[in-house]
Amino acid sequence: MTRKYIATWLLGIALTGCTKDFLTVTPETALSSATFFKTEADFQQAVNGAYVPLRQMFNERAWVLEEMHSDNTYYARNTLYGAVDPTENVADFAVPTANGVTANDNVLVQYRLNYVIIARANQILSLIDGNSVTFSSEALKNNLKGQALFLRAFAYFDLVRLFGKVPLHLVPVAGREDAALPLSTTDAIYAQIEKDALAASTALPNKATQTEGRATSGAAKVLLANLYITQKKWAQAETLLKAVVANDGYVLMPDYNDAFSFTTANKNNKESVFEIQYMEGSAGYNGNQIYRFIPSPITAAEILPLTGTANAQPTSQESNNIPTPDLIAAYETGDKRKDISIGYVTLSGSLRADKTYPYIKKYARPHSQHNNTGQNWPVYRYAEVLLFLAESLNEQGKTGEAAPYINQVRARAGLAATTASSQTDMREAIFRERRVELAFENKRWFDLTRTGRVKEIIGAYGAKVKANPAAYYFPAGAVPPPNAFTVLDDYYGLPAVEAALTPNF
Repeated sequence: MTRKYIATWLLGIALTGCTKDFLTVTPETALSSATFFKTEADFQQAVNGAYVPLRQMFNERAWVLEEMHSDNTYYARNTLYGAVDPTENVADFAVPTANGVTANDNVLVQYRLNYVIIARANQILSLIDGNSVTFSSEALKNNLKGQALFLRAFAYFDLVRLFGKVPLHLVPVAGREDAALPLSTTDAIYAQIEKDALAASTALPNKATQTEGRATSGAAKVLLANLYITQKKWAQAETLLKAVVANDGYVLMPDYNDAFSFTTANKNNKESVFEIQYMEGSAGYNGNQIYRFIPSPITAAEILPLTGTANAQPTSQESNNIPTPDLIAAYETGDKRKDISIGYVTLSGSLRADKTYPYIKKYARPHSQHNNTGQNWPVYRYAEVLLFLAESLNEQGKTGEAAPYINQVRARAGLAATTASSQTDMREAIFRERRVELAFENKRWFDLTRTGRVKEIIGAYGAKVKANPAAYYFPAGAVPPPNAFTVLDDYYGLPAVEAALTPNF
């Protein structure tokens, strides 16, 4: 018996001694920071992964929160479709919000996708310096690091403009204790975006030498300039934007239609500063934005001229991102951009008396298969660089210097030079020009918030929708909900699901 107890005791000691090593063995079939990031190719793959959430973000949610939540687009109410959904609440400025949080699904998904980008960028940035990996060149290492910095800055810029205050994660989350950080101030988030974008602008190569589709030094400078404009740091924005104009090789495409990619061609063209990459086909890299925007119910014969697919199919859903009468009226007579940006389709099955609807034509590019598109989404174009520079100059009282930059944009559109000569008139001219030049590119909501014009413009727009629902695509007898246009805040509430996981909001 004594020998039996001694043997059991010795076995226990042996197991205790190896418990730590046994429990810390990393499974050989699992990818983690312990088994990954061992080669240059690992870091390249990780950077590729940091871009991936952008595809879902711009295909599904960004246009809801940043374009349809404005006076540029609305939804075409299909009373056969069913109950009001979270997307309609966004378009109606009726997102249910209490104690600073909301259960709206669009808000939740956009918030989480941004943090997926941040988490992946943090992992790269925490390991790329001081790592035993030997890179083929310092330039390649800086390029990978610069892309991670750009993507983290990009994600935080989206978050801070949507929510104002969010947790500022800058290192990988190691455990539950690290996951629930307090909300950082808007200024603290701005400071980190500035730091990251500035570092990215020096680490990244320019467009001429960078791999197509990846962030460039020019993209980082334009992101930083956008931050400065949001902060009203006009002189800093001017310096950056002039450097982009002088040194980064961007030009306006002669034809506005060619500023946007086709499903397999014209991607990352000379006007493109940064765009989200999609690829038509079965690999999982495709988008389907135009199918989310086309008015419904639409027959196969009616949809075929818009998409050109070999297997055109009818759709019946709630239709979103429909150009508003207000935006259509904002185009000046003779503006070439209007017919390139907006088309019309007549729906035989519509319940409206007027069965003709506008749709976003500049994303309706011919493609092969139904509901599977490959055109890229424009995030920053050189046209916006010129308008940013005009705005930065005008806000410093340099109205005469601003005019040539807005006029470059107008000339391509077939319009005469602006007649604005005072700072006030030029400010309004640039504001109007941004609306039509950048329509449907997720800019309008942020232009309203950064200029402090949400209540003024959306209040008047909402009154028109409620007074004349038929003009805003409601069938006879259908009207906006009673709470429409009652939540005119500059920021969305934070996601309620995330609020349940943290004591900080």
